[in-house]
Amino acid sequence: MSAETHVQADHVSGLPALVEATDATAYLPAAAGVEFEHLPLADGETVELGNTVVRAVATPGHAPAHHAYVVADRRRGDEEPWLVFTGDSLLVGDVGRPDLHAGGDPAPLARQLHGSIRRLLELPDGVLVYPSHFGGSVCGRALSSNPFSSIGFERSHNETLAHADAVSFARALLVDLPPAPVAQAAIVAANRAGRIAVEA
Repeated sequence: MSAETHVQADHVSGLPALVEATDATAYLPAAAGVEFEHLPLADGETVELGNTVVRAVATPGHAPAHHAYVVADRRRGDEEPWLVFTGDSLLVGDVGRPDLHAGGDPAPLARQLHGSIRRLLELPDGVLVYPSHFGGSVCGRALSSNPFSSIGFERSHNETLAHADAVSFARALLVDLPPAPVAQAAIVAANRAGRIAVEA
């Protein structure tokens, strides 16, 4: 299984090349709009890999089609969540920026992201958080260099999560956004087409 949380806008993912090299199955959110072979996952759908159960959770906001993947191991309990791959929704010390896939108006996606983060915060405190990016990425503003965290730690220490309502959350999120990645449109096009390089 090779699952992407969303179509990336800051780097070429190379997912089809990985699938070809490993004979894995590619999974993406149902509305991702990619042009290569994959299995679309809807919100709440699961993939079972032996004792491992992966559940797709719709977390739009960084991108309109964005999933987190909650992973459970049946050997650890009755499908109790163990870890979550959060993509660019919940990051360590921050959340994903809402402007890269917004078509010029990021406020609606920023408000959507507030609801997505609330969904993730319903997970138990001990669930490990593995985001797509950490310090040095342009996909957030206050990213930690730590590559993983936990729901409980982010709940207590991630200042972006302190906004109780979607309007104040969105307003704060749209301040001091870093510049968009160079060649962003070409990167998105390459990832939608499944190419391994950006066309000039």
